[in-house]
Amino acid sequence: MIIYQVLSRLFGNCTSHSTFDGDIRQNGCGKFNDFTSTVFEELKKLEITHIWYTGVLAHATKTDYSSYGIHKDHPAIVKGAAGSPYAIKDYYDVDPDLAIDIPNRMTEFEALIDRTHQAGLKFIMDFVPNHVYREYTGACAPDGVLPLGAQDDNTKAFDPQNNFYYIPGTPLHAQFDMRGESSCAYIENPAKATGNDRFDAMPNKNDWYEAVKLNYGVDYCNGGACYFDPIPDTWHKMYHILCFWASKGIDAFRCDMAEMVPVEFWNWVIPQIKAQYPVDFIAEVYNPNQYRNYIFTGKFDYLYDKVGLYDTLRNVTCGYGSANDITRCWQATEDIHDKMLHFMENHDEQRIASSHFASHGRKGRAAMVVSTLMSTAPVMIYFGQEFGEFGMDSEGFSGRDGRTTIFDYWCVESIRRWRNGGTFDGKLLSEEQKRLHAFYQRLMQLCVQEKAIKDGQFFDLQYANQNGWRYNEQKQYSFARYHEGELIIVVTNFDAHPANVGVLLPQHLFDYFQISSKEKAHALDLFTDKIHEVHLMPERTVDVNIDPYEAVVLKILL
Repeated sequence: MIIYQVLSRLFGNCTSHSTFDGDIRQNGCGKFNDFTSTVFEELKKLEITHIWYTGVLAHATKTDYSSYGIHKDHPAIVKGAAGSPYAIKDYYDVDPDLAIDIPNRMTEFEALIDRTHQAGLKFIMDFVPNHVYREYTGACAPDGVLPLGAQDDNTKAFDPQNNFYYIPGTPLHAQFDMRGESSCAYIENPAKATGNDRFDAMPNKNDWYEAVKLNYGVDYCNGGACYFDPIPDTWHKMYHILCFWASKGIDAFRCDMAEMVPVEFWNWVIPQIKAQYPVDFIAEVYNPNQYRNYIFTGKFDYLYDKVGLYDTLRNVTCGYGSANDITRCWQATEDIHDKMLHFMENHDEQRIASSHFASHGRKGRAAMVVSTLMSTAPVMIYFGQEFGEFGMDSEGFSGRDGRTTIFDYWCVESIRRWRNGGTFDGKLLSEEQKRLHAFYQRLMQLCVQEKAIKDGQFFDLQYANQNGWRYNEQKQYSFARYHEGELIIVVTNFDAHPANVGVLLPQHLFDYFQISSKEKAHALDLFTDKIHEVHLMPERTVDVNIDPYEAVVLKILL
């Protein structure tokens, strides 16, 4: 799997000059229809197999759609002009921002699914199970489906059959301006628990104050006691929501903050959905102690590898960690490595090219090679990453933090240049952007074209190269992949300086892969197409020159 994550409202927006905190009229907004067959053909040059359309579900916004019968959201509890795509206000509706013809927005969404499939790509959408917008409406629910909270007893802080948690007898007293741009203050009485597990009536600006926590039958305020029999009402409602979207042809759900929902729910719901629809489930889980629980008990297909590989590679890239840490990282998940989704950017993380991370897209190349080539696990690219998007705009609610905003109407400059009015001719891209894109294109091609990468076994060479006289184990990391007579040796350099590296091949490598040695072997550099003559012998070194933050990938036919 090679996933391309795209924030849907930003992808097709080509407004050349965006205004700080601008509304949709000032700054524009991308649409479902911006994802054309031409876009898909361009993405397929990156060997993309799946597109994760972020921000599809109807969510809180300051844009007024009341003339279309859509509830107008109170501005005090909306983050940014566009609003957070994770403050869901109707699980059965799509974001009107993304439609050309707003009354027919669902038809436009369904057409996007069809176009995606016609291009030979698969469709991923978010499922946000832990929390919803404070003013959740559920107005578009099918006949006979009650909105969340419709039958709650809000005199109880907790009841297994309530959809929300309450602070009975206490109105919301948020620690911020509850009026916002409105003439009237926002009123919530009794207050509901806030989405980031805050069970009081006083959330602040650092909380997920726009969202309220959903109740899956866990009494958090009384020791976390679980009440799963009878099945809580929220479980049934979420099952129905998943079926609603899966029936439209969704290929996978990326499940937001899955670990904040009890694993017992996933164990109950995922097999039921899979019995009816061929869908995958990807979990956002950050606690390594829970990885196996959410795979084996929760039945997830894939988990985020954020706390493990992402954090490790980021630290090594920035000089905060040793390349030896990469070995310890993969060993921690060796038994589930094919279940871990690898990435170096997503909507929550800072851009590689931002001054908060590496300051330039090319400095992430070594990390991306390791992330992509070390296993058969799926890998993800965040839109603009392939061009070195800086993420250093101050867009509005999202400040100059190294991230591309998810809260504001904005234009992503590198994507605008790439699209160039729909021509995709590259004329607006800088030479550096073109080179970085070519690197990503070649890297992803290796995933699908090289059988040693696609299907091969993995062998870590780091242990054999400790204290090597031409190998700095703090700055260089190397490994091998092998399948059916094809050996690939990958050497990466996380140093800011070029390196002449000698990678020692231990006897165990030859025993493990059951391959024979060669005094002289021809090795093809898969990035440059140059032929190197190497010694493929136990306890001998393979010698390579590597530029800063780069990698050498050598293919040897045996």
